[in-house]
Amino acid sequence: MCGIVAIHRPNSSVLSENDLDRGRSMLSRLDHRGPDDRGYRVAGRTFLGHTRLAIVDLADGRQPMPAGAEHWLVANGEIYNHGELRSELDHPFRTRSDSEAIGALLLAEGVPGIARLWGMYAFVVAGPRLGLVAARDELGIKPLYWARVDGTVQFASELRAFDADVRPAVAEFPPGHAWSEATGLVRVRPRVAEPPVPADRAAARTLIRERLITAVRRRLMADTPVGVFLSGGLDSSLVAAVMARYADPRHGPVRSFAIGTADSPDLAAARRVAEHLGLEHTERVYDADEALAALPRVVASIESYEPSLVRSAIPNYLLAETTARSVKVVLTGEGADELFAGYDHLRALDHDQLGAELRRSVRGLHNLNLQRCDRVTMAFGLEARVPFLDLDLVALAERIPVAWRLPGRLGQEKALLREAFQGWLPDDVLWRVKEQFGDGSGMAGLVRSHLPALGAPEDWDRHRVDGLRPPRSREELAYQLIFADTLAGVSGDVLGRFATA
Repeated sequence: MCGIVAIHRPNSSVLSENDLDRGRSMLSRLDHRGPDDRGYRVAGRTFLGHTRLAIVDLADGRQPMPAGAEHWLVANGEIYNHGELRSELDHPFRTRSDSEAIGALLLAEGVPGIARLWGMYAFVVAGPRLGLVAARDELGIKPLYWARVDGTVQFASELRAFDADVRPAVAEFPPGHAWSEATGLVRVRPRVAEPPVPADRAAARTLIRERLITAVRRRLMADTPVGVFLSGGLDSSLVAAVMARYADPRHGPVRSFAIGTADSPDLAAARRVAEHLGLEHTERVYDADEALAALPRVVASIESYEPSLVRSAIPNYLLAETTARSVKVVLTGEGADELFAGYDHLRALDHDQLGAELRRSVRGLHNLNLQRCDRVTMAFGLEARVPFLDLDLVALAERIPVAWRLPGRLGQEKALLREAFQGWLPDDVLWRVKEQFGDGSGMAGLVRSHLPALGAPEDWDRHRVDGLRPPRSREELAYQLIFADTLAGVSGDVLGRFATA
């Protein structure tokens, strides 16, 4: 939806001119996240900046937005239950924007009210009564970073926004937390009703189907068309199948987007799904030269040098570039593998180990797949939404016995999820053997065959990049060199390193 910036001076009554200059400079580095508008405001001791991708309330939803009682807010993401909150809160709403519900809720209930928000978000609200309140959603779907330096607390959506002299102090703002001057950093647990353990597999299948349909329908909230990334695998195909039944017909057929090399299996599978569902389908075919040319931009965009993340990000980045020409919002299949044991290496774990690993992996997505998903799309002013990570569906998946999430009768992973949607897709798609996106799109092979062109020396194991961990491969060293060049000063452990002050 956007990019946000905030600079706050807790122990001063006003901001300095240097603070204002710094805030405007930070904001300029986030223009790609919000190509439709840019605005900022000083609210007492706080600079608030926002770059907007207009999706909900196109006419009146610009930010910083008045939050009532001399308060202002900047928010990134979507609040899917804003209609329900509007009906319950005694607040003079001025817009149809979902973000306005954040300020109304905080003024009514304070920081504990954040537990009622349902969606993906990172926001900062400032004003005389609340001081400053910043928060991030439970799973970290939307990014937020912060730093305490020179008497200020600074916030931004991406690492690149921070000035070079501040970057060594930057840390990731922890998911599921809020910070205010009054409370400090506190855990805010969303109000999710714990579902009962399904009585049997049939009950589990019914609940999975119902909750995924609800999750997808929530994420169709937009005043513009909503598309879908279609890899040809199970997860995105299920999302597309639900969209095909429930998307707003006023926007025409659902638009799907796929990418791969000329002979990649993903393209053929995605094309079959699109034809079956009657989608308006767009393909992008890329080659090795195009992928390698994009590599430095990809590493800079995802703000990571993790090899598997970079490889999968390259086709996603090129796909987002194509998609952004047609729509502003896409749904993706992120999170299904972590909920329903979709990775091959999980087969070796016993039940206790598997249950713990699935819980850990869902809560680690914020600086892995979710980071990649956010950055490659927002690099082109495109918002990605992730229905599998709806908190109702996450809660259900974690109550389903682990034994039911093991491979099914045909040996495929995610058997229970496949069974839940029997008849929604052709059987050869529904039971297609999983491929990692970086492999199915052809990316992994391209990187391996062109490794010498990546620029890292052959004696890669003797080289170190200041501030970063020792490289584990020549490929990782190549990415580290790009990372250090584009994000000078950022610590290599910033992801997952939480500042607790």
